[in-house]
Amino acid sequence: MNLSLVIPLLNEEESLIELHDWIVKVMTEHNFSYEILFIDDGSTDTSWQIIENLSSINKNVKGIKFATNFGKSQALNAGFLKTKGDVVITMDADLQDAPDEIPALYDLITKEKFDLVSGWKKKRFDSKIRKNIPSKLFNWAARKTSGIQLNDFNCGLKAYHHRVVKAIDVHGEMHRYIPVLAKNAGFNNIGEKVVKHQARKYGVTKFGMERFINGFLDLITIWFVSKFGKSPMHLFGLGGTFMFVFGFFSAMVMGGIKLVNVFYYHKPSPLVTDSPLFYISLTTMILGTQLFLAGFIGELILRTKKNKPDYQIASEI
Repeated sequence: MNLSLVIPLLNEEESLIELHDWIVKVMTEHNFSYEILFIDDGSTDTSWQIIENLSSINKNVKGIKFATNFGKSQALNAGFLKTKGDVVITMDADLQDAPDEIPALYDLITKEKFDLVSGWKKKRFDSKIRKNIPSKLFNWAARKTSGIQLNDFNCGLKAYHHRVVKAIDVHGEMHRYIPVLAKNAGFNNIGEKVVKHQARKYGVTKFGMERFINGFLDLITIWFVSKFGKSPMHLFGLGGTFMFVFGFFSAMVMGGIKLVNVFYYHKPSPLVTDSPLFYISLTTMILGTQLFLAGFIGELILRTKKNKPDYQIASEI
């Protein structure tokens, strides 16, 4: 099979039939063998009924319905597990991603040998204040942190070699950082293609301003996971040991000075507890011990955890 199209959605009943027909037109024109996987992330409208109807008239349409809204990352992960195509394309269901871009993305993976190609909506039709400016700040921070030179990390239109989607685990809110997850898994041939961005035709966006706050928090998380996710002891253990040693030797120096003053010079010495350094030493030893234990517990969790999907599927076609 040439292509697997993974399309997460939430309450997109108005656009699904038009999107399906547009995809089928492109697939037919280019003689692609394909499958369309609609992942219904807990829609409360008639989206799932439409997917069932489309599946009954087109055997290439498949669907997964979540029991409730678990998030885009979980929807993508569920779709990736089911894909069978040589190339996997992800796109949004709101018609802002044009299926006409699919053949060029397919060629970049199959002919140019990219592992992953991310779309870049260079010209956008979103609100400049609510989306464009925050998006530019977010992408700048993501480039600086990850070292991947993409202009649009959050574009839903992406193409992957099938090896990539089978190797990565997309969870939480990490769909924004799939290129980073791919790089961490050893897929370094990551490209970008300018794609057409269309104004939303139906409904309203399902994402608010909080997605940018969450995005920056997730950026910190993925930076940490990239560097220390496999061995948290390297960060917490090192920091904890340094702080404990500093506090311990500071306390030893204070105690030594007091003993020398009393037994060697035979002169009164102020109480150790009168010195601010005593409390600094005590605090650093306590914090150092806690950091060391945090690293140790993190290592134990990594070695004993069992991977479990963080979503529940209610129906499947």
